[in-house]
Amino acid sequence: MAKYLLLKHYRGAPAAVNDVPMDQWTPEEVDAHCQYMNDFAARLEQSGEFVDSQALAPTGAWVRSDGDGRPAVTDGPFAETKDLIAGWMVIDVDSQERAYELAGELSGAPGAGGEPIHEWLEVRPFLGAHLNVTE
Repeated sequence: MAKYLLLKHYRGAPAAVNDVPMDQWTPEEVDAHCQYMNDFAARLEQSGEFVDSQALAPTGAWVRSDGDGRPAVTDGPFAETKDLIAGWMVIDVDSQERAYELAGELSGAPGAGGEPIHEWLEVRPFLGAHLNVTE
């Protein structure tokens, strides 16, 4: 089994087929989308392929060590995460092909008008315990 991260993007990925931003959906459309995501996760939980999933709020902060004092905190810029990543799902599957199959299915979650989004999902394998680096 190998773990894969399925990343959902607000923007930055190629445009989805049903490319209506979620903030323009009706409450019923948002509920239907969330129900699809929950049902998908529940099915993967039963098959032993589900690890975790989370939706991300659009707020956040950059934090770094500032020596002996309090950590330095700023509210941006977030060009690579805050404005782009909507959430993720971690799966544990037998093959990369299975990860792609599940990502393709998840891409069909309903969106505006109840039609499938057909959004692009980023599929990233977890780094294994042994990393072979070649120069």
